[in-house]
Amino acid sequence: MIMQGTAVNAAAIVIGSVVGLKAGHLIPNRVRGTVMAGVGLAVVLIGCQLALKSREPLIIIGCLIGGGIIGELLRIEERLEALGNWIGDRFQGSGQVAEGFVTASLLFCVGAMAIMGSLQDGLGSTPEILYAKAALDGITSVALASTLGFGVLFSALAVFAYQGAITLSATLAQQLLTPSVVQEMNAVGGLLILAIGLDLLGMKRLPVGNLLPAVFLAPPLVMLFASS
Repeated sequence: MIMQGTAVNAAAIVIGSVVGLKAGHLIPNRVRGTVMAGVGLAVVLIGCQLALKSREPLIIIGCLIGGGIIGELLRIEERLEALGNWIGDRFQGSGQVAEGFVTASLLFCVGAMAIMGSLQDGLGSTPEILYAKAALDGITSVALASTLGFGVLFSALAVFAYQGAITLSATLAQQLLTPSVVQEMNAVGGLLILAIGLDLLGMKRLPVGNLLPAVFLAPPLVMLFASS
């Protein structure tokens, strides 16, 4: 069912926020850390599964190199960080509700999992990426709500609107995205999701933001160079 993954993601944020508001202070940090490690392992597994489905490894390499160059030239990670700091400073004097909403919305909406999960959902596949993201966001929202308060709960609306728009756009463009194109897009996205998992496990932080353009290079490269 279209939008199911986004609906589950938004619901997880609501539930996590309520738990954080009511009992977040009772959950030990070591428990949160262990659960986050478990989610990190699941994210690594999903990333590997998607990446290994590629039939055109040279195209994947081209996407990552080209996308990385574009991302670095556009300074995507730097701009996202600056945007977050600017919004945080702007809302800092507007009360904790606004600060919690903005902080959580940026955290939950920006990233490869939000984009790839929404595309996967819109193209009719089981939205396993968004299910994993829902678990991650739900746990994170417990911690955020326990410190930033009620505003974190409203970030579920931002997630639903943002990811829903990507999902519906993918649904409309489904006829243009052939199975081979989708397969390679998923493979590129899977590698970015794998990078997120490594970061969650504290192993290595990679510039995932600057690699995001790689996902959108997959369609033209597949159409030009994929073997029939």
